[in-house]
Amino acid sequence: MKPMPPVDPPLHPDACYLALKARDARFDGTFFTGVTSTGIYCRPVCKVRTPRRENCRFFAHAAQAEGAGFRPCLRCRPELAPHALRWSTQDASSVLAQQAARMLDEPEAWLDAPPSVELLAGRLGVSDRHLRRIFEQQLGVSPLQYLQTRRLLTAKQLLADTDLPITEVALASGFASVRRFNAAFIEHYGLNPTQLRREGSQREAGSLVRLGYRPPYDVDAMLGFFRTRAIVGMEAITDTSLARTFAIEAGGQRHTGWLQAEFDTERCQLLLRTSDSLRGVLPLVIRRVKAAFDLDADPHAINARLHGSFPLGDGLRVPGTLNGYELAVRAVLGQQITVAAARTLAQRLVQRFGEPVETPFPELDRLFPAAEVLAAAEGDALGQLGIVRQRQAAIVAIARAVAERRVQLHAGADIPATIAALKELPGIGDWTAQYIAMRALRWPDAFPAGDVALHKALGVQQSKQPAREAEAASQAWKPWRSYAVVRAWSAL
Repeated sequence: MKPMPPVDPPLHPDACYLALKARDARFDGTFFTGVTSTGIYCRPVCKVRTPRRENCRFFAHAAQAEGAGFRPCLRCRPELAPHALRWSTQDASSVLAQQAARMLDEPEAWLDAPPSVELLAGRLGVSDRHLRRIFEQQLGVSPLQYLQTRRLLTAKQLLADTDLPITEVALASGFASVRRFNAAFIEHYGLNPTQLRREGSQREAGSLVRLGYRPPYDVDAMLGFFRTRAIVGMEAITDTSLARTFAIEAGGQRHTGWLQAEFDTERCQLLLRTSDSLRGVLPLVIRRVKAAFDLDADPHAINARLHGSFPLGDGLRVPGTLNGYELAVRAVLGQQITVAAARTLAQRLVQRFGEPVETPFPELDRLFPAAEVLAAAEGDALGQLGIVRQRQAAIVAIARAVAERRVQLHAGADIPATIAALKELPGIGDWTAQYIAMRALRWPDAFPAGDVALHKALGVQQSKQPAREAEAASQAWKPWRSYAVVRAWSAL
């Protein structure tokens, strides 16, 4: 096996081996085990017989394991593990490396051009040489190695969980051609894609994809949050699942259809089913779903900072969104009114401007209005729905900014620049921008200091300057203030 450079923070092999022996799902995705006697690397939750301690090597990222010559386990399937990004507000090198990895993980950040080190460095405002050096120092692999592993694991998941043709799998995973895809697969995994599909015993017909998460996870709280905001005709939620209509832009085309996400709490997995019309953009859909349900969160790191202040919220996650533009519009509709009133306005907006869509669910038949549609909406049409003039202007401004691609509302966007751009739009203040950053941009340290419910939860509503008091109190919760907000709301 090839030697690997040290990474920061270092793993503790003995602790990793104890977690491996216990098959502890809390550590799923935080490290991978390479077994020297087999040449395979596994997740901590793998159900095969525990290897001997002297045969184990531990890696913080799948890319490191593959860089050392190990192949992914076909049983525990490392591609199912939640991602593990370590946030820091102190170490600038760590922040740069993690932001670079975050952008490489986000397909929507690269819809205009294929990712490259030069483009990535340009977006981060550093030289490509500096980015390579910091990335390898912090993560133990080069940016291209990291990206290659992500592409291969994405392809492996599509091969195992769907019946997509090999050509579609290759293109959807980010490979420029089937030839390059086959060559990379054989080089890294020692078998061609057709062999893996034939040998994979867990594949199910159609597009059913398994997504892992780390416990604890308060499923009832997450689905309850979405249920109180569900729009009739567009979203349907049960005790264990969420089904909804869905639209996504990719490659200059708009793909529409439906998806259903159902929790399998015994396996710590979310089962994702999609319509055939979304099969060609499954990697994008998967990323959206993982963000919407906050599946990549690391409860151990978050609870270490927040448990003392919010001891009852260890299983809470930050509810995300499947569409950042949709979330932004719904956030505007919710300004200074109740959740129920905002849901009523959103319902009217969908019925008036939403596009019909066919689904196998009788209660789902409408899409959220496209950005181009609301960008062209006249004030009178919005006013007839009960939306006040200030909100009308904000909705049209957001729709135009998204339609013209002046604002990107997804997890790969530049957070400070996007918040600043949002606040320049009419009717968008700090509260709305921070709320969008928390749920659409997936920023773990967003903090809507002006939120009235937050003031009540923190006991500062009677203060002369409650927003300043809340901001001061929040400093103890960095860099997980988004999670502190959700826990504070839950305490009400």
